[in-house]
Amino acid sequence: MARRETPEINAGSMADIAFLLLIFFLVTTTMDVDAGISRRLPEKTPPNVKPPIIKERNVFQVIVNRNNEILVEGEYTKVDKIKELAIKFIDNGAKKGNPIKLFGETEGTECTWCEGKKDPLSSDHPNKAIIAIKTDRSTDYGTFIAVQNEIGAAYTFLRNRLAKKKYGQTYTDMVKEDLNNKANPSQKLKNRIKEIKAMYPEIITEAESK
Repeated sequence: MARRETPEINAGSMADIAFLLLIFFLVTTTMDVDAGISRRLPEKTPPNVKPPIIKERNVFQVIVNRNNEILVEGEYTKVDKIKELAIKFIDNGAKKGNPIKLFGETEGTECTWCEGKKDPLSSDHPNKAIIAIKTDRSTDYGTFIAVQNEIGAAYTFLRNRLAKKKYGQTYTDMVKEDLNNKANPSQKLKNRIKEIKAMYPEIITEAESK
């Protein structure tokens, strides 16, 4: 009796279908990508550079302990109060500041744009005001970021207020406009942004508490 032969299956078309399905899923599937926090770390100071003498009143100290408790200038503070306290410190304008090279200054001048109370026990000038953030190894990352956000919000508020007063446009809108006009950048707009940043420079130091 003759043996019946099993007919062969043409797998060529199945391979094509599988390939098309693979392409389909690759094109239509969205993949979650973990995004980190964009931060610019401070440069390491050369060993032969002598650190400047900094007066205590020009340092705004924020400490976050291992229990995520926040101390501002030695007093326990809620995170939502940091912005207000930082603005008051940065914008104090009690005395002359460091020369602003962008303005061609050779000697420091008073902060005529500051609206603070000019408290002699607080910062002399925005370009002398230093925000010092200290944390513990056990500090929650979320608390640390929340503190940084409040400090950043303080600088943004002051820059927006000044830019609105000088140019009728907030600093935030100026930066957005500059980013959107990369193909046709405006040097005038860039100069205004640099000017506002020079008048309220962001000076923040970070360290781990001992």
